[in-house]
Amino acid sequence: MSIFLIAEHKDGQLKRVSLELLGECIRQGTTPTCILMGSGNLEGAAQELGKYGASQVVLLENAQLAGFSNEAMANALHAYLSKQSPSGILMGASWLGKELLPRVAAKFQVGIASDCTEFKLGTPVTVRRPVFAGKCSKQVAFTGAPAVFSVRPNVLPVGEAKGSSPKIEKIAADVGSPKAKLTEVLASGQKKVDLTEADIIISGGRSLKSADNFKILFDCASVVGGAVGASRAAVDAGYAPHDIQVGQTGKTVSPKLYVACGISGAIQHLAGMRTSKVIVAINKDPEAPIFQKADYGLVGDLFEMVPLLTEELKKLKAHS
Repeated sequence: MSIFLIAEHKDGQLKRVSLELLGECIRQGTTPTCILMGSGNLEGAAQELGKYGASQVVLLENAQLAGFSNEAMANALHAYLSKQSPSGILMGASWLGKELLPRVAAKFQVGIASDCTEFKLGTPVTVRRPVFAGKCSKQVAFTGAPAVFSVRPNVLPVGEAKGSSPKIEKIAADVGSPKAKLTEVLASGQKKVDLTEADIIISGGRSLKSADNFKILFDCASVVGGAVGASRAAVDAGYAPHDIQVGQTGKTVSPKLYVACGISGAIQHLAGMRTSKVIVAINKDPEAPIFQKADYGLVGDLFEMVPLLTEELKKLKAHS
């Protein structure tokens, strides 16, 4: 099969979801051609892909691909892939994948399956994706080529590092004539763990009562190198920024551990975190719906329990 993996990176550092997808393709007996887009400084990411099993990496290079431009990226991908007769194009269901892949699918005039949790490379290519806010899942088979789909981060393991060097092909990307261009990036200045790739997420709801009170979650998360999330109710109340919102109208996450503090468990929130490996709920209300989904539940005041959890984690870390 002619499978192409669009490998996502930031400042030359690969996103883990790209390695997850590469490993799953190899486990299924197909080594995809990996595509990196940017402007120089991509060799390190290409070599890392080779270390995890990639045999061929294509570098699509253009100055307009150095910053985010979904139109330029889609033009560059279509110009290259339309000459390759791909049977499948896949990417992580990150914010970039959700922006980019629909444009690519439209250019090929094919359908797209987004935020998949499983995929099978065969004839036809099939995927499984959540529907009805994650209450059900459905299997989708692609009837035409290429099969275009994105896969949720953290649902697949990273493959074994083998230490090989890939064949690297550099191509001057044809970005066409984008109608918009990136002129400036304003960074927040804060270094945050990416929610979609975090192994541990500690989320808070409206019960935290203020933005200042979210500090106890950040303190706890910093001990274990985790990320902090928030429910929509907390974001709407102004207690947390939208970029850490988890749920149907926020980010979809799949960490190894998800700790829900003062979150009732509305279906819109569950849609964004129900595939977490282990879910712990802390809530004063023993009848809160979140306990029905949680693997472990603590009934009590989060303002007492979270600081205690932080101290116990510090002790465990000191003895590890």
